[in-house]
Amino acid sequence: MSGNPRHWPAFAPESTPLVSRRHFLSNTAGGLGSVALAWMLSRDRSRAGEAALPSSARAPHHAPKAKRVVQVFCCGGVSHLDTFDYKPELERMDGKAMEGKGENLGFFGQPGKLMKSVYEFRRHGQSGSWVSSLLPHLAGCVDDLCFVHSMFAKSNNHTPATFQMNSGFTLNGFPCMGAWMSYGLGSENENLPAFVVLPDPRGLPAGGSINWAAGFLPANHQGVPFRTHSRDPIVDLHTPASVGADARAADMRVLAGMNREFAEAHAGDQAFAARLRSYELAARMQSSIPEATDLDGESASIRRMYGIDDPANRGFGRNCLMARRLLERGVRFVQIINGGAFGSPRINWDGHENLKENHDTQAATMDRPVAALIQDLKQRGLLEDTLFVWSTEFGRGPATQGVNATGRDHHPTAFTCFLAGAGVKRGHHYGSSDEIGYFVGERKVTIPDFHATILHLLGIDHQKLTFYHNGVNRRLTDVHGEVLQGVLS
Repeated sequence: MSGNPRHWPAFAPESTPLVSRRHFLSNTAGGLGSVALAWMLSRDRSRAGEAALPSSARAPHHAPKAKRVVQVFCCGGVSHLDTFDYKPELERMDGKAMEGKGENLGFFGQPGKLMKSVYEFRRHGQSGSWVSSLLPHLAGCVDDLCFVHSMFAKSNNHTPATFQMNSGFTLNGFPCMGAWMSYGLGSENENLPAFVVLPDPRGLPAGGSINWAAGFLPANHQGVPFRTHSRDPIVDLHTPASVGADARAADMRVLAGMNREFAEAHAGDQAFAARLRSYELAARMQSSIPEATDLDGESASIRRMYGIDDPANRGFGRNCLMARRLLERGVRFVQIINGGAFGSPRINWDGHENLKENHDTQAATMDRPVAALIQDLKQRGLLEDTLFVWSTEFGRGPATQGVNATGRDHHPTAFTCFLAGAGVKRGHHYGSSDEIGYFVGERKVTIPDFHATILHLLGIDHQKLTFYHNGVNRRLTDVHGEVLQGVLS
């Protein structure tokens, strides 16, 4: 909680008989005792005419094109060569040894022979963009997309590469992009988190919750993950039925006094302030989250468009539709994760053993819902001020992983991501990979470049968005990053 503790609303715990210590601990064990307290503090402070919460919307550095971001992150490393980066030369070289590219960059170091795409490529839309037969629904969206074919990552290992795409660093402990957005711009809706994460119902990505952590930023900027495998998206959201209203009110009065005394004794404690802001938000979410995540009111046509009743993409389709509902209710950053970490059979895009079998399975979960989300945002007018980001941690190599094999290994030195919506060119292709998709051919794009461009579209100068930590003015892009002027409309 911010502000001078002397100005906080005064509750009078002494006016009501205190409950026993045993009763108090029992009733607050569910974790929501402080939540209701924080809500009352926030409500009364607002009535007293105090300034808005620190998490409320803040002015950007320059006029923004986008107000919000939705990111689809495909775990495991989507093969650019089998989706959006058509290479006729790879067809001609199919089955031959790869030469002149230096050391093998794959994670397992088992270079085989060059392998052409296992899918047929065709041109689509007025832009004539090449898309493989793997993604027929996204192929119908190409005139709204801006492809970046010259992405470059630092690591060929899933966990550090995933960290880098989300936080800019291959090490953990740094704030992710959504946390930086929350810190830099605040929230448009005080009843919902500024940053929401919708994990794949099948599992968490490599590195788990570190991918949406706030790092050294105040804790209230971390992502709020929803339980997408459950009908109840937030754990402990509801007051236990066994706790009566009078008992809860008494608990709240006691907690109010405890927190007031602690704040007075530790003036300026930012960690405590961040925790209280989180409790305030949690209390408001008791009513906002059930409404925002209730998909039953969506029309049958919308449900069909997202494929919610299709077993192949039911879970991820629900997440994409839920993302749209959160965006239109003012959530700044929604991250939708497609795929989990590891496992057998694989539940992500990590096509080591049999690329076609793997990518067929993963595309069945992703293609239709993502295309539906783009089209849905567009038809509602939300794509005009929403930035859509589709990314993966790296691509896959042009050679097979092992001789006479059918899979591809990790490949960080050239891969494809795409943007859509606010402020980016439509039906556009930026950069290229070389003749077989091994190295960047033109206009190399690093992860800091990618992040700097996203922040620019939100009205944020990536060099000015800083946080002082351990003697350094830290930023999402570290000491790197150039805005990709060529993708801006």
